[in-house]
Amino acid sequence: MNEPAVIVNEKPKTDLRTADFYYDLPQDRIAQHPAEPRDSSRMMVLNRAAGSVEHRHFRDLCEYLRPEDVLVVNDSKVIPARLYGHVAGREDAPIELLLLRQRGTDLWETLVRPSKRARVGMELAFGEGILRATVVGMAEEGNRLVRFDYDRAKHANVYDVLHTVGVMPLPPYITERLADANRYQTVYAREEGSAAAPTAGLHFTPELLDRVRGMGVAVAPVMLHVGLGTFRPVKADRLDEHVMHTEYFSVSEESARVINERRRAGGRLICVGTTSCRTIESVAAADGTVRPLSGDTGIFIYPGYRFKAVDALITNFHLPESTLLMLVSAFYDRGRILEAYRIAVEEGYRFFSFGDCMLIE
Repeated sequence: MNEPAVIVNEKPKTDLRTADFYYDLPQDRIAQHPAEPRDSSRMMVLNRAAGSVEHRHFRDLCEYLRPEDVLVVNDSKVIPARLYGHVAGREDAPIELLLLRQRGTDLWETLVRPSKRARVGMELAFGEGILRATVVGMAEEGNRLVRFDYDRAKHANVYDVLHTVGVMPLPPYITERLADANRYQTVYAREEGSAAAPTAGLHFTPELLDRVRGMGVAVAPVMLHVGLGTFRPVKADRLDEHVMHTEYFSVSEESARVINERRRAGGRLICVGTTSCRTIESVAAADGTVRPLSGDTGIFIYPGYRFKAVDALITNFHLPESTLLMLVSAFYDRGRILEAYRIAVEEGYRFFSFGDCMLIE
């Protein structure tokens, strides 16, 4: 693996504005719970060459794959990243932390509510003092750097403590209780560190993955810990004024080798989710070769961007005016994507994290 890198792309020139990615979505189209079983979710198939739209289910995915293809998945694992506690010694001063990314040993960048209670030097307590934190500094956009402390004789690391006192950080538009926290994890999740799930992967079952591999398709894991860069709202009026928050990624030598071999042999690189897509495009050379690399990426993909390596994309239906919708529009065409979303609303597709998906080939 090479030395850590910081990837920020040169933004394409554009006259597009954030409002150009708005669409109307009825509240009842926002999925409150995942499909059961996972692969029973619906899948809209957009064929870019033919301009066609098909309505299928995710369990039909193998019909659209070729033995020489490679599926790229993000194997980051969501942590119980939401903490409810109080200022140390003041149970009448509640506080909430959302862990965004690890910055060092027991040092995390966090989103704090209410922020006025998180002054530098302040001590916080969670889980009746099982986990303690000290605010040690400021980060981007008013986020706080906190250093955690816990009984190291009882807990191997902070992740161990989080599984005791933390809560799975479901998006605010999901208002119903999730009975099984594992349904907000992909079946191939491995490395803990995400504050949100790479949701396109939630549709896979172990059995479907076995069928995919059984037909000869390679499955290559990459890793991007999902944080603010993925779900932070776009506040700028113009697209080229928005700055992405960086997220940590890693592409192993083995995954890079498999991807490059498959593409050289004529196979397609099919990304499962926008986070996998952003990871691949962060490490791809101009000729499409994928490099083994780890570091931080703040790549922002919107119409005008020229894709270097990604040939097809599996992705959920995203929030209006989001960077994710902008990426999908860059991969196909803004007008056609917004028309596909209109059709999805009309046809009763379920939207967002626990919703249905589309395959763009």
